[in-house]
Amino acid sequence: AKGGLSPFSTTSQKWISHYPLKPDVLFEGGNLIHDELLGPATAGELSLLTTHNHPVDRHLTLATATSAATSLCSRMAAQLMAAYPGRWPESIRALIVHSAEWTDAMKQMFLPQNRNPTKQDYERLVRHCGFGVPSLDRAKWSASNSLTLVVEDTLQPFKKLRGKDPSPREMHLHELPWPKDELEALGATDVEMTVTLSYFIEPNPSARGRSRYRYESHGLRFDVKRPTEDVPRFRARVNAAALDDENGVPNQDNDPAWTLGKQKRHRGSLHQDTWNGTAAELASRGYLAVYPSLGWWKTRGALERYDSPARYALIISIKVPEVDTDIYSVIAAKIAPENVILV
Repeated sequence: AKGGLSPFSTTSQKWISHYPLKPDVLFEGGNLIHDELLGPATAGELSLLTTHNHPVDRHLTLATATSAATSLCSRMAAQLMAAYPGRWPESIRALIVHSAEWTDAMKQMFLPQNRNPTKQDYERLVRHCGFGVPSLDRAKWSASNSLTLVVEDTLQPFKKLRGKDPSPREMHLHELPWPKDELEALGATDVEMTVTLSYFIEPNPSARGRSRYRYESHGLRFDVKRPTEDVPRFRARVNAAALDDENGVPNQDNDPAWTLGKQKRHRGSLHQDTWNGTAAELASRGYLAVYPSLGWWKTRGALERYDSPARYALIISIKVPEVDTDIYSVIAAKIAPENVILV
């Protein structure tokens, strides 16, 4: 079906549960026809036209599957790097994923149609379709009724005191410049907040070990303050979550308003989730924490990588209905720090 999953696509549906959610996004990869004698077969009409690698012999050729999709993804990355030449690779990756949306066909294929989808249903959708189809326009521009913030920052996940094992060091607390008065004026109006956290890990130099905490050098996590919390209580909750993660204790703290939730979104090195609620609730969720998770930089102290810094890109967007509130202009007037970019 138009907008559905390509038959060329691979998924992570059968991967072990703590493995990354893949693919990240989907780009056009062509389609197949069904031949009654030969079965599935390629067709020029369902392939993408591209330049030939030997232009002296032929100018054009056809591409499908990974060759087509990765070329389109590379093109979008290059366009974003040209538009924002100073942005980190972590940010370009995050912008691509953050701009993606699921098509109706994807949701019809992988979400139940006779009941409200659960977090497990959305995980199944992500493991087949990633976070959807990216849009260059959405990645580059914000409408007046939506806003995208991009934060680039560096933290040091771990530290080592003399005579002790490495331990977590830094947590970043970001104050979100939401227009509180404007959001509270919208009251019970439904709004949407999407958060994307992108960073790169260093694979374990050993050929052994593919467990959750042995392959990646470090992990990062995010959480958002709840309406009923003050900042000290929020800090305490995040610190407790980080301690549980360090000790291998499953954290059962889950906010039902998130699409995936903490247990499912924090896999791999790119995390995205969407919160749905009222404008009044969002107005009181003005803080977001980024904190470290266990990795071999901490567990393999003999390699002395525990002092390594970790870069990350954080993207937060909010969408409100088509109303008379121009939240972009309000926030643009409030902030101008160097590591925060309005898109």
